[in-house]
Amino acid sequence: MKDLSKGNPLKVILQFALPLYIGQLFQLCYGVIDTRVVGSVLGETALAAVGATTALSDLLIEFLNGIICGFGIVIATYFGAKEEKQMKKAIGGTIVIGVLFTTIISVGCLLFLPQILGILNVAPELTQDATAYIQTIIAGLVITALYNIGAVVLRSIGDSFTPLIFLVISNVLNVVLDYSFVMYAGMGTRGAALATVLSQAVSALLCFIVICKKYPSLKLKKEDIQPQGEMYKQLIPKGLSMGFMLSFVMLGSLALQTSINTFGTNTIVAHTAARKITIIFLTPFFVLGTALATYCGQNLGAKEYERIKQGMKSSVLISFAWCIVVVLLIFAFASIFIRFVTGSSEEEIVRTATMYLRINASLYFLPAMICIFRNSMQGFGDTKTPLVSSFIELAGKVLIAWFLTPVIGYWGIIVSEPIVWAVMIIPLFIGLYKGNWFMKG
Repeated sequence: MKDLSKGNPLKVILQFALPLYIGQLFQLCYGVIDTRVVGSVLGETALAAVGATTALSDLLIEFLNGIICGFGIVIATYFGAKEEKQMKKAIGGTIVIGVLFTTIISVGCLLFLPQILGILNVAPELTQDATAYIQTIIAGLVITALYNIGAVVLRSIGDSFTPLIFLVISNVLNVVLDYSFVMYAGMGTRGAALATVLSQAVSALLCFIVICKKYPSLKLKKEDIQPQGEMYKQLIPKGLSMGFMLSFVMLGSLALQTSINTFGTNTIVAHTAARKITIIFLTPFFVLGTALATYCGQNLGAKEYERIKQGMKSSVLISFAWCIVVVLLIFAFASIFIRFVTGSSEEEIVRTATMYLRINASLYFLPAMICIFRNSMQGFGDTKTPLVSSFIELAGKVLIAWFLTPVIGYWGIIVSEPIVWAVMIIPLFIGLYKGNWFMKG
């Protein structure tokens, strides 16, 4: 266990965030490997089918992950306050509510999947492969949720290294299963999805084994699992706030995907590749945000308010330095990255994806601040302002999908995120200034 309310703020944040960052890279490798294997083995049509449903799978996974991360803030706050009994009740509630929410959402999506694919404008020639892939991902959401629960519990008590080890193991397994199922067993896009789900099952199992063996003080009793009205009143609002915050982001991307799916196979493949690369480069911002949610939660419990300010300021400076590195890399090597991810040398694909990457990368300092501010605010108790900011992102992307892309085509997709980034950061600055958390003191 590691107490993040002690020591140099920047040092403890980086020590906590580094394993998270490496772990996120391995997590992203699931999607990148799927993309590479599907594109090189099954061809561009199958890759477009996977890409056509990526926004849907991202939406579901991020919403559920957000709920569980919100629960983790409650766990971290009790850990920082040294209230072990309440912390164990929070862990028990996280398991019960997390599994229940995930099951309900999975069943609902599977029942209405044909209608959902219709809303996404998935082309008829892509429907079979797209259905096979997304069905498997949705059916495995409970496994994904269980891993996230185990990882969140460990991170809430300051252990970000153990989940990393398990992700490395499962990522290696994912590579083996991807090629086994897709190339040798001939399972198509369903095989790529199944490889991901089974690999995450291994991570989930290992997380819970370690929680039981390494941290016996976290071993739950029957009363910790039973419904706890007062505890649920803390967990559910915090979880839903974080879940909706992330799902608004993904719903906006889903709205854009409905437009992207009308532009043809080459554009879908180009956008899929560009987004995979974008997420890799944005991962440090996501990780700093995740680390700060736990950091702020523990320091809130310990009443160390000045440390919260110091941690946020240091994280912004570090993220700006990363922005400079990313811009240089993308302007120099974008086409190489795209060819590697897609396995394609089609010039239209490379040109379209390169254009998207270069324009967006130039403004990455905006999502850097957004990730840091939104998650920090969730950690120290402001659940409303991050939701307002995220809703602006959703509304902006929906409006662009409906009104701008029909006029200027894929250029509407390219400029959509820079536009909404610039607007959605405004309420965050206002909230921080009014709360005296960052701009003052």
